[in-house]
Amino acid sequence: MKPQSPTPLITPVLMAGCLILMTGFAIRASFGVFQIPIAEQFGWLRSEFSFAIAIQNLAWGIGQPIFGAIAEKFGNLRAVILGALVYALGLVLSSFAVTPEAHQFYEILVGFGIAGTGFGVILAVVGRAASPENRSLTLGIATAAGSAGQIIGPPAAVSLLAIMPWSSVFLIFAMVIIAVLMVLPWLRTDTVAIAHSGPEESMGRVVIKALRDPTFYMIFVGFFSCGFQLAFITAHFPAFITEICSAIPPSSILRSIGVNTTSSLGAFSIALIGTANIIGAIAAGALGRYWSKKYLLAWIYTGRTIVAVVFIMLPMTPTTVVLFSLTMGVLWLATVPLTSGLIAHIYGVKYMGTLYGLVFLSHQIGAFIGVWLGGTMYDQSGSYDSIWWVGIGVGIFSALICLPIREAPLPAPALVPAQ
Repeated sequence: MKPQSPTPLITPVLMAGCLILMTGFAIRASFGVFQIPIAEQFGWLRSEFSFAIAIQNLAWGIGQPIFGAIAEKFGNLRAVILGALVYALGLVLSSFAVTPEAHQFYEILVGFGIAGTGFGVILAVVGRAASPENRSLTLGIATAAGSAGQIIGPPAAVSLLAIMPWSSVFLIFAMVIIAVLMVLPWLRTDTVAIAHSGPEESMGRVVIKALRDPTFYMIFVGFFSCGFQLAFITAHFPAFITEICSAIPPSSILRSIGVNTTSSLGAFSIALIGTANIIGAIAAGALGRYWSKKYLLAWIYTGRTIVAVVFIMLPMTPTTVVLFSLTMGVLWLATVPLTSGLIAHIYGVKYMGTLYGLVFLSHQIGAFIGVWLGGTMYDQSGSYDSIWWVGIGVGIFSALICLPIREAPLPAPALVPAQ
């Protein structure tokens, strides 16, 4: 029998998945840039648009297991097409919204659209198409593609806002997310051999087994702080920098690359986080192939906590903003390939999209609270200081909850002999 050739690391499935993730995350990561323009146009409180972004994150979390199940029941392509259409519809309707309530309602559609084009669906496809020895690194590469979108999105939004109103930028983003559907033929996994050892189990049985496993809840709870910290920074960091650094001009080095104002520094910082995370996500995926994923997660959450403490304890300058963005960026989405890799390792790849979607719901509950609480506490105190310390506390908790995780595959059900 001719030996089967190993699955290559870079495949059409991986490239298509990376392009979809990059585009969807480019748009999502830019929402913090719209905080001040929208609030100033309508005279809203900071918490009102923040709540819209918070709802978007919560809808993303709720939609993730739904779209994961759609992909596994009806096909990956249908799930992504539905996600892109809902994403575009939410952006178009948001462009005409003139009240906080309208924005908050339409962000539900945007959140579900992100779910259909985001990590839950795409990482499951990429993970199933990869060989076991390449899976962790492949998930890291796909995660890094989301960070690449983070590099593109905020600066693109700032550039577009300089020449057109925010509503027109939303319409352009809607066209972009529809255009990315052209890569869908590459995402077909029909010809990819996916091995499933042991007897077949239904989706419901696998989900019930996971929900009865204490390790699943530890992963679920641990992912909360990841969403809390990332969503708070994405939504509020540009405005935070604009206000705190307003009296400190950017250095000559920053001005030489076009960062001339504190508002552009805010967009640049989000892009810089995304740039650094390309390295961090790929490195985490590579390390997850050889080292314990749960301990790597604990170290990442600990590292984020230390970086945040140092940043808020020091006087803020454009230089400290850049250093924070680089160090936090390395740790930014490094949790994603490790968390999704744990799901695949413990519970298998067949229903990875649904199970990862359930875990991701915790991430997005954290994101909802981080964004909403950030805006609310700012309106009450006129400062973001308190919410930074809340984020530090939940980061410490997540580092500790990772340690008891049982990092071993669940036993397969025994075969029942034929009578």
